[in-house]
Amino acid sequence: QVQLVESGGGLVQAGGSQRLSCAASGGTFRSYAMGWFRQTPGKERELVAGITSGGRTYYAESMKGRSTISRDNAKNTVYLQMNSLKPEDTAVYYCAARFLTISTMASDFGSWGQGTQVTVSS
Repeated sequence: QVQLVESGGGLVQAGGSQRLSCAASGGTFRSYAMGWFRQTPGKERELVAGITSGGRTYYAESMKGRSTISRDNAKNTVYLQMNSLKPEDTAVYYCAARFLTISTMASDFGSWGQGTQVTVSS
């Protein structure tokens, strides 16, 4: 399975931007669909954005128009650019991988990073 390491979280003011990165190793990165999930205490992980192995993207309604997911297969890295951040975007953000296609279900993803905290202050 592919190993994933997220980076780029931190504290940002409302209205600001944050770019998360997820570096993959140990697998054929270009064969994986990649997803960014987020989770807050007491809630299930929700898919924020995803990108298939072929580059097709998916965005949750809550992040549509405010975020961009992209991948660099040469660097084995997937990115999530988030703009116009709101306090309700505060969460731990996780990178996840599954073979070829995106799913909105966290249980469909077999590889996970350790998560990175994003805190949006009002």
